[in-house]
Amino acid sequence: MPGLIRGVAPTAAVVGTATAVSGRVQRRQQGRWAAQDQAAAEPAPVAPMPAYAPVAESPPAVDTDAKIAQLKELAALKEAGVLTDAEFAAEKAKILDL
Repeated sequence: MPGLIRGVAPTAAVVGTATAVSGRVQRRQQGRWAAQDQAAAEPAPVAPMPAYAPVAESPPAVDTDAKIAQLKELAALKEAGVLTDAEFAAEKAKILDL
């Protein structure tokens, strides 16, 4: 019996050490996996949207035919003596957006 104990004792020590190391490795891996799972569950931070310069509004469509007709009417009124030179110039500036 003493010979049997001498043969079993080293084996028990090796098995005990292996079990302890295996337990530590398993706990460390579980901690890493838990951290990875938590990181995957958290939403990724969203980068702020870049600020864009405001879009310049395009000038309104110019109706040149209508402006020409208005200018002709003004010229006719001036020739008829209804408008003075100052009034004609002021109305012309309004039409031409000067």
